[in-house]
Amino acid sequence: VRRHLQRYILHGMAGLQLRSGWKAGSPRLSRKRLAAVSRLKAVGASNREIARQLDVDESSIRELLNRWIDSQTEAQQLLLPELPQPSVRSALMHDEKSDPEYPRRPSDNPAASDDRPLRTLDKDPTNRWMDRLLARIGLLEDADPLFRSGERIPHAGVLLAVPALVQSGIFEVATEVYDDLAPAFYGLRTTMLVLPLISLLRLKRPEHLKEHSPPDLGGIFGLDRAPEVKTLRRKLERLANARQSERFGRLLAKRRVAARGRVMGFLYLDGHVRVYHGKHRLPKTHVAQMRLLLPATTDYWINDRRGDPLFVVTAEANAGLAKMLPILTREIRTLVGPKRRVTIVFDRGGWSPKLFKCLIGDRFDVLTYRKKPMRPIPRKTFVLHSGRIERRRVEYNLNDRKVRLMKGKLRLRQVTRLSKDGTHQTAILTSRFDLPALHVAFRMFERWRQENFFKYMDEEFPIDALVEYAVEPADPDRMVPNPVRRKLNNRIQEAQAGLAELQQAYGAAALANPEGKRSTMRGFKIAHGKEGMAIRAIQKRIAALRAKKRTVPALVSVSQAHPGEVIKLANERKHLMNIIKMVAYQAESDLLALVRPKYARADQEGRTLIQNALGTTAELRVEDGKLHVILEPLSSPHRTRAIEALCEALNGTAVCFPGTDFRMHYAIRHAE
Repeated sequence: VRRHLQRYILHGMAGLQLRSGWKAGSPRLSRKRLAAVSRLKAVGASNREIARQLDVDESSIRELLNRWIDSQTEAQQLLLPELPQPSVRSALMHDEKSDPEYPRRPSDNPAASDDRPLRTLDKDPTNRWMDRLLARIGLLEDADPLFRSGERIPHAGVLLAVPALVQSGIFEVATEVYDDLAPAFYGLRTTMLVLPLISLLRLKRPEHLKEHSPPDLGGIFGLDRAPEVKTLRRKLERLANARQSERFGRLLAKRRVAARGRVMGFLYLDGHVRVYHGKHRLPKTHVAQMRLLLPATTDYWINDRRGDPLFVVTAEANAGLAKMLPILTREIRTLVGPKRRVTIVFDRGGWSPKLFKCLIGDRFDVLTYRKKPMRPIPRKTFVLHSGRIERRRVEYNLNDRKVRLMKGKLRLRQVTRLSKDGTHQTAILTSRFDLPALHVAFRMFERWRQENFFKYMDEEFPIDALVEYAVEPADPDRMVPNPVRRKLNNRIQEAQAGLAELQQAYGAAALANPEGKRSTMRGFKIAHGKEGMAIRAIQKRIAALRAKKRTVPALVSVSQAHPGEVIKLANERKHLMNIIKMVAYQAESDLLALVRPKYARADQEGRTLIQNALGTTAELRVEDGKLHVILEPLSSPHRTRAIEALCEALNGTAVCFPGTDFRMHYAIRHAE
């Protein structure tokens, strides 16, 4: 008070304003440098040497170490010089015999980083102040899960997805790709657990976290509080800055192929357009649903035979499917190996006989619709084919024949389906001569699975939503259609339309010409001289425009076509979230596969059943080295029995909760 009074006497009200400079009491070093200070001090470096390497004042290092020592003294006398590395792993080691409450991690737990004991000094699961303190001073990389027992915990049913997430390998792959997220309470393992689980809870954006209680959600993850919106966005930003999302997705896809290689014989390839409504100028593409050209970004998804996603690639400047097919097939080849022959199924956007020949030479089979017009096939040549494929009864009227393209250089097989009313013929081209015609048609028409996947992901896991609004530079030398040439084409079309109208009027006048008055064509031309002059003027203008069009190049660089900065939407964070949502969808599909034998309507409402089970309340109980998840009954007995069968199947996996050795055990609460 005296200091403020003295400032007021000397400088008036201006003296009471906040002073410039570093805020008193605030640390002079950022979190990124805390680990470096601890590492250098652990190997015996002096304060002056640490200050020189970090380019700060020696007093800042001394003050930091004093605060560290004070805080660690309170934290059960953990002295900094005793730490061999800047990690809580060695600081919190203790004997399991002296503390049996925290059992050792088994070495066969894929989600555990090592086989050391659980590392936490907190005893109260609802108050993790010690771990938060250690994370704040840079000594904790990830908070270990610490569960509290409780009844009717909201949304605890989402833990049904934990075995599927562990088996997907997301925790191992994330550790291999990203290593860690630097010292933090919410580390890499926690982030990779939270993101898929909140997606399965239909929290479609990080902002939706604020609509739920952080302590309630935190209890599901083994934390006192779930990460909030800003925290989760910072984690995503840090992961995106590593620019490893493509490698992350590729390694996950390899594990998926290794585990489910039998469904990779047929792969569906298609593009999904994400319309952009912002202020930046982006390349336009055709949006089929709206039948318009709009600014957008095109993602190409590869799905397996069942329709489950395998990986996704974002096209540069909305490149077409024919241009993207070589890129996609190279990715597929790295996943399935050099010898395996795969049939890729796509629509007419990938039509290119030359490309088909190259793909067949690269040990790929093609299955697509025929694009070029063809003569109708006589109806009497169609034969009814019927049978059961994948537990379904299918029936088509088919015509099977061999065709040649590229002047006979490319030999393919054409299977044509006749519609039930006999009015439409759909031609399918393939290089698979070994398949029955019924199977060829079935696999082609099963493309609806991928379309349904896009619709489902857009509604339930909004893959069209922007994760960030940032932009990044694009290739300024990319060739695009010349806008000058497009304008000339428009002017030529307008002139041709006017010419057609004049010629139509001139012809109508010639038809109605009274021969008794003008018996010769010369007389007719003299009488309609103005119309003739107008027609000839338009013809000259069209000829001049065509001559000018021949001098204009068809393609120019994008920097010439659109002066100014050439940009595109930042893709790293969006691609990472697409992979996370893809893993969540795969986990949901795996749960559906387990429940299908016990639920008759699994194909019609199986995903709705799984979604309801994931969102139900449950009791959590930790005992006998197990994490018991006891779910409340569902809305009807037959749905409850289906989820009970799912629980029994998941118990057989013997999966531990990520970061612990608590084995997951599931059950349904029955009325006593």
